[in-house]
Amino acid sequence: MPRGTNEPEHVDESNYGIDSMGVFHHPAAAPYFVGERPVKGSLTYPEDREYIHNMTVEGRWPKLVIPGVSFQNIVDMDGRRYMFHYYRNRVNVYDITDPKNLTILTEKTFEDPGSFFGATSIAFNKSLGKWIMIQSFEVPRGGPNGLNGAKYTDPSSVNKILTFKGFRGIKIFELTSPTEWKLLSQVGTDALNPGARPQAGSGALDSPTYYGGKYAMIAAAPDNTFVRQEYPNYLYSPAQMVFDVEDPANPRLISTWWVPGQRLGEEYSYKAWRQHDNRTSWTGARMPMVLDKPLEQGGRYGYTAMGGLGFHVLDLADPKNIKVAGSVDLPLSVGGVEGDSVDASRAASRGLVLVNGYPMNEDGYEPYKDVYIIDVKDPAKPTIVGTLPRPVPPKDAPYSDFVLRRGKFGPKRSSYYWHPGEADPNVVVFPFNTAGIQIFDIADPAKASIKAYFVPRMTDEEKGTKYSKNPLECMVVEWDRKLVWGFANSGIYLLSSPALGKPNFGPVKS
Repeated sequence: MPRGTNEPEHVDESNYGIDSMGVFHHPAAAPYFVGERPVKGSLTYPEDREYIHNMTVEGRWPKLVIPGVSFQNIVDMDGRRYMFHYYRNRVNVYDITDPKNLTILTEKTFEDPGSFFGATSIAFNKSLGKWIMIQSFEVPRGGPNGLNGAKYTDPSSVNKILTFKGFRGIKIFELTSPTEWKLLSQVGTDALNPGARPQAGSGALDSPTYYGGKYAMIAAAPDNTFVRQEYPNYLYSPAQMVFDVEDPANPRLISTWWVPGQRLGEEYSYKAWRQHDNRTSWTGARMPMVLDKPLEQGGRYGYTAMGGLGFHVLDLADPKNIKVAGSVDLPLSVGGVEGDSVDASRAASRGLVLVNGYPMNEDGYEPYKDVYIIDVKDPAKPTIVGTLPRPVPPKDAPYSDFVLRRGKFGPKRSSYYWHPGEADPNVVVFPFNTAGIQIFDIADPAKASIKAYFVPRMTDEEKGTKYSKNPLECMVVEWDRKLVWGFANSGIYLLSSPALGKPNFGPVKS
């Protein structure tokens, strides 16, 4: 199979790694790679140590839904606070009203291979007086029906995706209690034939953006023309879609936006991409757009990172006719995911958003993924005004760079829009995989600094000596109670820090 015209070559270890001063130098570019690539100085054992600065572990629960990535939602109902914790075939619901005494209300496993708990958004619809839950369902990413990195080498794996009979779209439920929900509707994201089986397109990716009003934002490839996806482990190039869900029983697609070149037939635009035919970059949306505030409350702008295709400010003054207000290219960073998530929780208060990708290759075998602070005060001219500093290990660690701890080092997702309370305008919390949870001061975006961190151990009771590739990918911040929940492979951690303010362990205040 011939290589892509811009596909990076494999990089010899002599051209990257740790230098004599203990500084790690990443490859300038690297291809998609699955597996370990330890370098000189890499640990040869799973580190059974934790590192903590200016934080306190307030509680730990070793049992998890799944090691690695998982999803979380927090919902306040009838004076109590509940957390949904799930990934595909498993979902737990916890009562965290008393956060130091997390109580498991339900543990459910979906036995049917075609049934699972989709990536979810939950919000209270005031006009209906009901809690509405929207879930995303998409084509497989791995396993027997996935591409497993073989898109360019095994046509049969592509055919499995094209003919996949599972549901591709969104399902809308009414949440009648923290542990009970009933299906109101389901609609495919296949724009041309949403009721077809098999459907076309990707289905919905990640948690929908839904604030409880008329609109829901979905990331999805609407049909099989959206396949200009360079990444070898995914077939589709997702777009941004807006659904009218004013009547949750009858959701309607009202608009779709994408970057020119994502569809077949847009060859001129496709060939102009910096990532054209590199067979490595994620090209398209990874998550739905997020807003400065809900459209029903006077919001207007949506913010999206389209993988390697840049950061975009979308004008939603007319949600049926999405327009680009402004765009900025993110620095080229091949491989890994170059542009994944947008934290817009400070867009209204400070005119700032945070945008980042995340690492996909282990052991630092790709460019480091920075977190960019982007000024969006002028929607027509979004401007990168700073980056978060790279976390560094404490001096007593047996390595000088977190890459040497093994696995993946770099940011994941700082904040879904539904974290309870109002985000601190000057403080950002990020999960950093092998570097645990890091808290940053961004009062001066050009001089951001690290104020606190918690780095969990690489081992746990179940896996013993097997190190975890991604010891901490996910977290939730309770801004109103000044608490952080970290979901590490060694357990669920409840954390506090003076950097966030004095924690509140009491009931949720209405």
